[in-house]
Amino acid sequence: MRDSLPAGLTKAITETLRADGDPSPIRSSRRVSGGDINEAARVETGQGAYFVKWNPKPLPNLFQVEARGLELLAEPNTVRVPRVYGYSERAEDAPAFIVLEWIEQGDADRSAVGETFGRQLSALHRKTNQEFGLDHDNYIGALPQPNTPMPSWIDFYRECRLGFQHQLARERGLMPPERDRRLRQLMDSLDRWIDDDDVEPSLLHGDLWGGNYLIDAQSRPVLIDPAVYYGHREIELAFTELFGGFPPSFYDAYDETYPLSPGHEERRPLYQLYHLLTHLNLFGETYGASVDRILRR
Repeated sequence: MRDSLPAGLTKAITETLRADGDPSPIRSSRRVSGGDINEAARVETGQGAYFVKWNPKPLPNLFQVEARGLELLAEPNTVRVPRVYGYSERAEDAPAFIVLEWIEQGDADRSAVGETFGRQLSALHRKTNQEFGLDHDNYIGALPQPNTPMPSWIDFYRECRLGFQHQLARERGLMPPERDRRLRQLMDSLDRWIDDDDVEPSLLHGDLWGGNYLIDAQSRPVLIDPAVYYGHREIELAFTELFGGFPPSFYDAYDETYPLSPGHEERRPLYQLYHLLTHLNLFGETYGASVDRILRR
């Protein structure tokens, strides 16, 4: 059944796979969930199965930055990520697309892989850089995520994380006067909670919530849908605790192998604020009360 793919996409996928060493034709395809932004399908050839996402009107460089993010996460060889076979932001008679390794999911409970995941994520965070940010901007969900490299984490978090989302929320009418005042006040006093000298630029997935990791057939965690940059590793852990989906064994194993600095509990809501602001901008005032609660703290 090939009618699950748009016109022109079958040919473009076939050419991409041929260039990567799979010359066999597509045998079948079926639609699967592609998240909130893209459409997706499981595509099978004579040599294997692939996960294909496409979008007829993509955000600029959407699949390019996803591919680069997955490749960056794969480099330290810590947590498994899907292999990237190829992508195209523009193809003749085809929408923009990316071809990834198909991850066959297993039936292991998340609690069973928590310890492994915690240790692997701590190893990923030991991959560091000279500056915070990245050499290119990317996306968090459907929102732009600026990654201008900076030597100071406080400056980076103020300008590229809180400040950018603050301005976006103002443009979208989601920043009433009291919220605006409190957020400005907070951004001006980040050094009350953060010691720049105690923060290393760690490689982060960037959008690590329970929906952005899978468990494969060998009971291994697999990272998907990255929003990669180098930042304070506490922001990654803080987001995992915001919506749940990570068992206690995950945190125990992480802390055993790479303990967080004193005061991280106090900084947790400060770092959750960034992700609540992104959700405010993505989904509206539903998240306004959560933003206000942290700002009042």
